[in-house]
Amino acid sequence: MRLRNVLASVTAGLAVVTCLTAVGPAAAGPRACSSRVAVDGYSDVLDKTEFQGTFVGNLSALAVDRHGRVAALSDRSALFTLDAQTYAPRTVVPLADESGAQLDSEGLVVERDGSRLVSSESEPSVRRYASDGTLLGSLPVPPVLRVAPGGRAGRNLTFEGLTLQPGGRTLVAAMEGALAGDGAGIVRLQTWRRYGPAHDFRLSAQYGYRADTGLGISEATATGDGRLLVLERGFTAGTGNTVRLYLTDLRRATDVGSVQYLDGSSRLVRKTLLADIADCPSLGAPAKQPQPNPLLDNIEALAVTSHAPGGRLRLLLASDDNQNATRI
Repeated sequence: MRLRNVLASVTAGLAVVTCLTAVGPAAAGPRACSSRVAVDGYSDVLDKTEFQGTFVGNLSALAVDRHGRVAALSDRSALFTLDAQTYAPRTVVPLADESGAQLDSEGLVVERDGSRLVSSESEPSVRRYASDGTLLGSLPVPPVLRVAPGGRAGRNLTFEGLTLQPGGRTLVAAMEGALAGDGAGIVRLQTWRRYGPAHDFRLSAQYGYRADTGLGISEATATGDGRLLVLERGFTAGTGNTVRLYLTDLRRATDVGSVQYLDGSSRLVRKTLLADIADCPSLGAPAKQPQPNPLLDNIEALAVTSHAPGGRLRLLLASDDNQNATRI
């Protein structure tokens, strides 16, 4: 499938939902963000709300199950199910690690059997949960990707993105920032492959990806044709957020799992800019702090909600408001 069109909903804190349409080769009209992306709308219906005593915010990941239901993950260990049309919460379940402690949960995949794969950036880890929040197990993680001193990762700079490639055999986790000793801006993408009659995930190839200066990966999601959409995000005090949407392809990149320090000499993941969200029309969106475009906020989540005619994708994006009054 050619990615000719991306339709995305951007949510600032999932209090705000904004829709983008990337329509290559030419998006035009008052809602165009670039030649391949147009904005469709936004909503702040969930801003500073609660559901069954749980704050609806701190959202770091989105995923869609095979029935079209939207799962939304809070980095405070809460997993919501949202109405696909209104975004109203329908269920919420708490998540915990093996000792019963909360997670710094950042990435989410919903499997066909209904189980959830959840990445946490505090160790980092990838754990599997039943739909009711029961912990079912965890995946192996290379020691080098662990937070120092156990590995070379910086605190809060690990598994920010998590996605499953078509066919369900390859899982991809995206580090937010570079490991100590790697080149500036070069982050690692770790993959797992399913093997054996139990279909267990085992460690597989690792790839290098160069983020733009001052930005890190906040999310990655599969397009359905072997490629990934990657969100890069950064923040400058007094100016606001930068959020860019890229189309990427791992298939010609070098496996750098055995490379101790990345310096850019390995063949990195190719990326193509689809849109800088600052270039989208604001559609009247509010901003509670300085922003280049009031549509922007701390956008961390991205999910494909449907495939439209002509190879277009409908996306839903969400931002983490950090339970902060100045964010939406």
